[in-house]
Amino acid sequence: MFSAVLGTNIGEYPLFARGKVRDVYDLGENLLIVATDRISAFDNVLPDPIPGKGIILTSMSLFWFSFVGDIIPNHVLASDIDDYPANLRQYRGQLEGRSMIVRKARRIDIECVARGYLVGSGHKDYAKLVAANPSADTVNLYGNELPSDLRLADRLPKPIFTPATKEESGHDMNISMENMTEIVGGDLAGRLRDMTLTIYSRAASYAGKRGIIIADTKFEFGFIENQLTLIDEILSPDSSRFWPIDLYRPGINPPSFDKQYVRDWLEQSGWDKNSKPPNLPRDVIERTLEKYRLAHRILVGKDVL
Repeated sequence: MFSAVLGTNIGEYPLFARGKVRDVYDLGENLLIVATDRISAFDNVLPDPIPGKGIILTSMSLFWFSFVGDIIPNHVLASDIDDYPANLRQYRGQLEGRSMIVRKARRIDIECVARGYLVGSGHKDYAKLVAANPSADTVNLYGNELPSDLRLADRLPKPIFTPATKEESGHDMNISMENMTEIVGGDLAGRLRDMTLTIYSRAASYAGKRGIIIADTKFEFGFIENQLTLIDEILSPDSSRFWPIDLYRPGINPPSFDKQYVRDWLEQSGWDKNSKPPNLPRDVIERTLEKYRLAHRILVGKDVL
């Protein structure tokens, strides 16, 4: 199995942030983002990594950044370690294939979510609305008017924009377009909505021709020199819900190309989700990695591991 990177230690630069998956270092004017092989579930980082996962996530993000590069600029400056400063190249084992040097941006603290299908937290909130208004023909989900007879995993009449607040811990909180306007202003809220849906629609069309449904995804944006810029990661199995078209059936939660296999195993393991997470069996690790590898192979058109 591929050698795993559970964490990084880049001595020359201060740690800017450490998330559930990514380690970010402050390079002064720029940032170094490293996608480790850590995996999280139910708001917990699990003790066992998925070897090579960070390389897959980085490769997919770089592919998509290029794919939508004519729509919006992104923050990536370099991803080939041979183009890095010499004092970073000594960390090749920690950085190669899984890192990017990016420009610092003034981040907009809103998760910009596009949904093409009714699933996840969107479906849960939709079901509550329907239950509370059983005679209504439509319900309003985060500011989007939807028919009241939709099933789990149904395709929406058209993709919708459902922003969320960024929370430092726990789940992001879904908000309406009106709430978002109060936070960032009407002009910027409209730009973010339109850009999110434009990127999603192009990516969903591309993926659909290759046998994958992008059920939903989230983007982050910021400003670099007053220009709206796409940042963080995009359209990876960690930020999107990918379904195989041939296994898609409305009314059930389709299998996905992400860590759902890990979540399912944890659900039946007896873990209470409050204590220390259990170790993952080797077959769960291997099957999860293969899900990520398959999504990369289908969407990018080649293997990276």
